[in-house]
Amino acid sequence: MQPFLWQPTVELSKQEELIVKKIRKAKLFLFLRQHRHELLDEAFQQELAVLYRPAERGQPPVAPAMLALALILEAYTGVSDDEVIEATVMDRRWQLVLDCVDADEAPFSKGTLVAFRHRLIEGQMDRRLIERTIEIASQSQAFGPRALRAALDSSPLWGAGRVEDTYNLVGHALKKVMRVVADQQGRELVEVATEAGAGLVCESSLKAALDRNWDQQREKDEALTLVLNVLRAVETWVQTLQPEDALLAQPSLAIAQQVKAQDVQVDEKEKERLIKGVAKDRRISVEDGQMRHGRKSRSVLVDGYKRHVLHDLDTGLIRAVGITPANIPEASVTEAISEDLERQEVCLKELHIDRAYLSSHLVPERSEDLEVYCKVWPVRESKRFAKQTFTLDWERQIIRCPAEQEMPFVLGGVVHFPKATCAQCPLKEQCTTSGKGRSVSIHPDEALLTALRERQQTAQGRSTLRERVAVEHTLAHVG
Repeated sequence: MQPFLWQPTVELSKQEELIVKKIRKAKLFLFLRQHRHELLDEAFQQELAVLYRPAERGQPPVAPAMLALALILEAYTGVSDDEVIEATVMDRRWQLVLDCVDADEAPFSKGTLVAFRHRLIEGQMDRRLIERTIEIASQSQAFGPRALRAALDSSPLWGAGRVEDTYNLVGHALKKVMRVVADQQGRELVEVATEAGAGLVCESSLKAALDRNWDQQREKDEALTLVLNVLRAVETWVQTLQPEDALLAQPSLAIAQQVKAQDVQVDEKEKERLIKGVAKDRRISVEDGQMRHGRKSRSVLVDGYKRHVLHDLDTGLIRAVGITPANIPEASVTEAISEDLERQEVCLKELHIDRAYLSSHLVPERSEDLEVYCKVWPVRESKRFAKQTFTLDWERQIIRCPAEQEMPFVLGGVVHFPKATCAQCPLKEQCTTSGKGRSVSIHPDEALLTALRERQQTAQGRSTLRERVAVEHTLAHVG
């Protein structure tokens, strides 16, 4: 059966007015109650109805419009599916939005909610629901102007795949080769592994099967040789399989070969050893090939990804998001952020960021209307003249040193004051110890860095920089 059209009341009842008066902070509950008839108009409900197949028998499904609202609230409050069902009976804010005030029973079951979520994602309607909500929020002007004052930041997002060392990565991948062939041929795993010469990697624990003293380098090298011998045996064995079986085995075999290529080298004695250090873009999980080792800071290591959130400083809405592998610089995400904003037909008026995003395309390619707020790198204390003691004349494109010597400069270049001039300068001891004369690097966006540094010297500038804390709170809430 096709779902019916959900037609909740538009005007607030007296009972609902009493509930609204008691709501202090949950602004989204009020917004959804006031605008649910616009958000889930007949046209959008027809889009949601397409997720259901026509059938002549059975009960009509629960209105997908109601379930869509429940999913928005679930994400907003961060509760579980079980807590959603409880909230529809116990929490009057939820009842206000879902048009079931004082209901004794939940309007839908947990199974119905989970099934609808799967339909929504499979039909790629989950993003459509979010964009539709933002669209109505913008039209209603309940959530601020279209020219955004926004803050962008990231937080660690640990991957769900198991992180393993080289031995276990190769062994895990080869065990998957054995498993997929065994399933295809209807045979036992042990039987197939014995045939392939890969019994070692099909034990419940590879490290236990290897039974080595892992504190001894010689024994670790022996263990690596054994694992790589199994890899070579499996490579040879796969070539003897029927084409359809070999095709199924190839993806997992390729993972083992990729790990070997990244982590193993042949030394001067033609012996295979693990590479010291970590290869660039090294694979760390068999099940999730996109996970990477990375770091959020010097002390915070990440195995997986970084999530990026653009927080609207005026409304509290999350206007755009992005995900990058943990080893990718933060600045790389801004292309995806810009695409999100273009779909919403909004533009940035203020961008509050940390230093990691200064090299992103949003900063050097910014329009004249965009104001960037960022805490710049601190000036290192030194007995010599710091770069800030040199004066930049932007009209003449000239840099002037404390001794009033002038040189032309180019953005992104390095200014070298003449060796002879510096040698005779009375301020030389305070400026440079180099026998070649003083040099000063000019950043490609030097004017911005200068303005940012001057701004944070004022109380008002420091106060504005603190607005970025809001996006950190949003990331904590999401986490």
